[in-house]
Amino acid sequence: MRVFLTGVSCVGKSAIGRKLAEFLDVRFFDLDHEIEIFFGTSLQRLQSKFITMHSYRIEAAKALFHLLTRPDSRDCVIALPPSGLMGGYLGVLKKTAGVIVALNDKPENILDRVKFYDIDSRPIEQELTEEDRRFYLREIKKDITYFGKTYERAHLQIDISGLNIDKAARRVQDALETVDKDAIGRARSGHVHADRGGIAGAPPRR
Repeated sequence: MRVFLTGVSCVGKSAIGRKLAEFLDVRFFDLDHEIEIFFGTSLQRLQSKFITMHSYRIEAAKALFHLLTRPDSRDCVIALPPSGLMGGYLGVLKKTAGVIVALNDKPENILDRVKFYDIDSRPIEQELTEEDRRFYLREIKKDITYFGKTYERAHLQIDISGLNIDKAARRVQDALETVDKDAIGRARSGHVHADRGGIAGAPPRR
């Protein structure tokens, strides 16, 4: 079984995905990392080659397609970028059997997990002022609005507000047990909601 995690930047897809993969005893892949390996460059440098994010996603989706052809991805958890249910990515996912899970959290919680990277994807230590926090909180809310409609395509909507990584991963695992995976394999447009209820940092949004 493949599980695809989506949600806005810094919602916790990678951390929760790794722990979920551990619980399920399967491989974990971060698509952003796989894109950098596939193209041999950082995300920002790759994005700078394209006029629009739509065209970037079409190209980046080649890395997702390549990953899904690998034997070691037959059973796995894959963390998608915020735009993982848009454009080229969505085209690949529509042809792939798997359960798509959208992670949701409060903007204030996401803000506390914001990380910054330079153009070569190296982490940057940055202390946020109150003005910075207000700015990034607005950006997170914009991302939730911008990407939110696409997350309705997910099979599961999971609210992880107030949960640590282990508990969030357990909530996803428990929700996966309620999913009719055969039905999803036959018709991937279905939706299952559990526990109803993203940083961009700065544009462009991925």
